[in-house]
Amino acid sequence: MDHKRKIMMCLTLAAVFSPVFGKEDWKATVVKNIEALVGSCVVLPCTFTHPGTQLSNSRLRGIWHRKDNWNEIFYHEDNTKIQDSFKGRTKLLGYLGDDNCTLEIDDVKDHDNGPFCFRVELVKKDDNKPTSDKFSFVEECAEIKMLHDPRKPKFGPLKSAVEGKPYTVTCSIRHTCSSHWPEITWNRGSKDDIIEVHKDINGGIWETESILVFIPEEKDDHTDLTCTAKFHGGKSSSTAFMLNVKRTENYNHIIIPVVAVAATAVIFGLVCVLMVKKYKKRIQELQSQDGSMWNRMSRLSRR
Repeated sequence: MDHKRKIMMCLTLAAVFSPVFGKEDWKATVVKNIEALVGSCVVLPCTFTHPGTQLSNSRLRGIWHRKDNWNEIFYHEDNTKIQDSFKGRTKLLGYLGDDNCTLEIDDVKDHDNGPFCFRVELVKKDDNKPTSDKFSFVEECAEIKMLHDPRKPKFGPLKSAVEGKPYTVTCSIRHTCSSHWPEITWNRGSKDDIIEVHKDINGGIWETESILVFIPEEKDDHTDLTCTAKFHGGKSSSTAFMLNVKRTENYNHIIIPVVAVAATAVIFGLVCVLMVKKYKKRIQELQSQDGSMWNRMSRLSRR
């Protein structure tokens, strides 16, 4: 009986003190490799799931730490626990209650390589202290590749511009700072001529696209059209191409002389017709006069 009692006691203790969540029940999805522009920001997309019912944001605590050193903390709700080099530069963009653990790192430094790993803890309602229910996703960590110079924006397929007709050109730039969109500007046109679109490409990569619509004039031929992308943090890059404007075909130099010649021909023809009619009438009058004179002479000769 003593042996059975010991077994029952061990099972009871295991049920009481074991974590509510087993390792196999915790899952996270983190972008493992991502680029970041030094001086700008980078957003590390992160989602996680846990067993049981959905928990409120106040019952969960999110922590980001180094993979091989859990005490080297990059983000914590308690700012005093964050590494000095990361203080004031990291924050969660998502709500843990929605299983969103997305992290923003601002003012990226060239040593912010990572690996960055997410840890979640279930906290007590009364004193906000962590319970034994916690998990670090050390198998799902993010590493950052640093870019010291920004990439250049790219134009979409370029078509021929025609004078006086609406012309559309697109310029786009890809980035990983989705919390602060890059600003795309042009060396011509106004804000009313521009449409801006933001696209989620994948894996933390976003694309900002600017669409410019304007009506080219003759003076725009062989001029540069420049697109500039300014990133959060102040860095910028530009790209340009030479605009070739086709002139609208003008046939006036052909039409006007032809019309003039045709009009002259018509007028000349009308004059000729009138003159012919006039001379015919005169001839008929003369013929009629000659006939009457001959008749008179004939009558006189008979007498």
